[in-house]
Amino acid sequence: MNAKGDLIARLVSLGLGTPTFEAEAHGPAHERTFHVKVWSSGQVIATAEGRTKKDAERLAAELALRELDGSDAPPVPAAPATPIAQQSEPWPIYAQVLAEAVEAAMEFAREDATLDEVRRDAGRFYRELLADLGHGPDA
Repeated sequence: MNAKGDLIARLVSLGLGTPTFEAEAHGPAHERTFHVKVWSSGQVIATAEGRTKKDAERLAAELALRELDGSDAPPVPAAPATPIAQQSEPWPIYAQVLAEAVEAAMEFAREDATLDEVRRDAGRFYRELLADLGHGPDA
C-alpha cells in the first residue's frame, strides 16, 4: 500500500485537490521525532508522529484515508473504465492511473525531494501516460 499516493488519488478524484503534508521535527538529531499534519481544503484531516519524516507522512496519510472511509465520502473504484471526474481541465482523471503515477514519482524521487517536486513529476508521468494511450486533450 502506498498511503500517500492513495490519499492524493482519493482527494483528487473527489475534487478536493492534492493534500498538503506539513512536517515539524522535534528533539535532538539522535532522538528526532516528526509531527505531520495533512491538510485538505483548508483543514487538517489527520495528524501523526514518527521517527522519520517518511514514516510520519505515511502514517498520517493512512489515518486520513481511514477518516475518509469513515465519512460519507464515496469510495474510489480500484480500476475505473471511464473518467471518474471530468472537471474544467482537458485531462481526464483516472484514479488508478493517477495513483500509479504518484507511486512512480515517489519511487524515483530524490531522498530530499519536496512534495511539490514529487507532485510535479507525478503530473508529468500522468500526462505522458495518458497521451501515449490516446487519452489526452487532443484525443
